[in-house]
Amino acid sequence: MGRNPRRDLLAGLTVAVVALPLALGFGVSSGLGAGAGLATAVVAGALAALFGGSNLQVSGPTGAMTVVLVPIMAQYGPGGVLTVGLMAGVLLIVLALLKAGRSMRYIPAPVVEGFTLGIACVIGLQQVPNALGVAEPEGDKVLVVAWRATEEFVRTPNWTAVALAVGVAAVMLLGARWRPTVPFSIIAVIAATLAAQLFHLDAATPIGDLPSGLPAPSLGFLDLSALGSLLAPAVAVAALAALESLLSATVADGMTVGQQHDPDKELFGQGIANLAAPLFGGVPATAAIARTAVNVRTGAGSRLAALTHAAVLAVIVFAAAPLVSRIPLAALAGVLLATAIRMVEVGALRAMARATRSDAIVLVLTAAATLVLDLVYAVIIGLAVAGALALRAVAGQARMDQVDFRADLPGEHSDEEHALLAEHIVAYRIDGPLFFAGAHRFLLELSEVADVRVVILRMSRVSTMDATGALVLKDAVEKLNRRGIAVLTSGVRPGQRRTLESVGALDLLRREGREYATTPEAIAAARAHLHRTGVLPAAPDTAEAVR
Repeated sequence: MGRNPRRDLLAGLTVAVVALPLALGFGVSSGLGAGAGLATAVVAGALAALFGGSNLQVSGPTGAMTVVLVPIMAQYGPGGVLTVGLMAGVLLIVLALLKAGRSMRYIPAPVVEGFTLGIACVIGLQQVPNALGVAEPEGDKVLVVAWRATEEFVRTPNWTAVALAVGVAAVMLLGARWRPTVPFSIIAVIAATLAAQLFHLDAATPIGDLPSGLPAPSLGFLDLSALGSLLAPAVAVAALAALESLLSATVADGMTVGQQHDPDKELFGQGIANLAAPLFGGVPATAAIARTAVNVRTGAGSRLAALTHAAVLAVIVFAAAPLVSRIPLAALAGVLLATAIRMVEVGALRAMARATRSDAIVLVLTAAATLVLDLVYAVIIGLAVAGALALRAVAGQARMDQVDFRADLPGEHSDEEHALLAEHIVAYRIDGPLFFAGAHRFLLELSEVADVRVVILRMSRVSTMDATGALVLKDAVEKLNRRGIAVLTSGVRPGQRRTLESVGALDLLRREGREYATTPEAIAAARAHLHRTGVLPAAPDTAEAVR
């Protein structure tokens, strides 16, 4: 995409119009107020655009971050939220210096879709008190707060607030289907504000006074004694900022031709943004997928668009604060309700649910954990379950099959000798991984071998082996040896020798020359073993040749 300053300026203006009600709404939802949301959009939006790793990314307060901040606000207050943002900024810079950006690509898609669905539900439930026009009930669980708000509404209904919230949400959702390029969110908010003012709707509570400018940077909120207790929330905020920002940058790359973000530089830019935003009273920030998508769709080609978005919002802060302060809270609740609904991509959820049973399980568990617990636990649970199911699937691919060794039998042999060899030698070929998730199955299968004198294990197709796999193999060999059964191996890969050596399995296999490079060599050794032990008639030449 070529550079076009005029197109970038227009894209930045469009994104600012879309971002304004979202910044206000997420600021209110976080508990720090609409002014904090605007400060974040201006400061973090500008710095992330300057120092980040994507030319198209738009950053600011987001719904996902708000979900994490609400319990922090309830437990530690505004100073705790600002401190957590500052600490998260430091952690993001550390992640960038450690080159951790590329590791985020390993997050499974069902986990991403699951917590996106969960976030959408939480954002929607968070808007219930303002949409119903009741005071925010006490509680740090969104389901409990929404239920108590509904009970309060039943006792004292506020249909004006409901009408404003539903009207704004309906205009946004229907308008987006009719004219996707028109910023219906700001149109709906303006209409709701005018209606509240013209008809003197006292039940439509406004968001309240906003500062007519950014406050002077300050560290007055910082309490050094609280840093230890705030470390865990800061890690959660940093992890979410990294995940959402890199996911957003990936989405932006996919919507364009020739754009490619630098993940480590993006983490650095988000770190700088989160270091600065709390100094101006802003909440922790991350890249915003919806605003980034608007930026790309309206023709942005460089960082100028995101910088313009921040500059326009700064002008609004300085010039239009009195007007913005009159926006009804119910109208902002409608904006966020519509945003939550649009976050749910039914097609993607249906595809994930139909892909495999494992994907469906991970998606549902992640979404439920996001709703019932919190986003960090949800991601951890999603990753753990996805990892366990993936290991189970990989372990299920491993096989141990009995194979016919006649084609690899060296030298001349009579039918009678072949029958004796087949009676006393059994060969198995192991395919796939031999590791902790499935190794014990092989131990059981090998332990059941009976009525033979020699077991040959063909290991050239073992794709990977860990210490557990090596120990299980060693244990099986020792059990067979105690029963008088010799175990010979062939085709052990060089990369697996170190693992076998570390647990003493290779020394065990090498005793009496029982580890061979090829299968014919192992079969020849097995044949010689049977001659030496008297199972087969003496064949000195063959036995001596094998020795």
